[in-house]
Amino acid sequence: MIEICRDHSRNVKRWESGEMALRWCAAGMVEAEKQFRRVNGHLHLKALRSALDHHAANTVTPPSYTAEKEVAA
Repeated sequence: MIEICRDHSRNVKRWESGEMALRWCAAGMVEAEKQFRRVNGHLHLKALRSALDHHAANTVTPPSYTAEKEVAA
C-alpha cells in the first residue's frame, strides 16, 4: 500500500499544505484498495469477537484499586 501511495503521488510538484498531502495519500490508498485480498474466514469474525468478549467477561478479573488508595493516603 505504501508503495502504491508513493507511486500515485510521485509527480506532484507543488504541495500546498499538509491537508493536500493527506488527500493524495488517501487517493493512493483508494487505488491500493483494489489490490487488497480478504482475510480468510472474514465471515466468521463477528462470531469470534462475541466468543472473545464472552471469554474475557467470564475469566478476566477487574484490577484492584487498593494500591492507588494506599498511595493517596
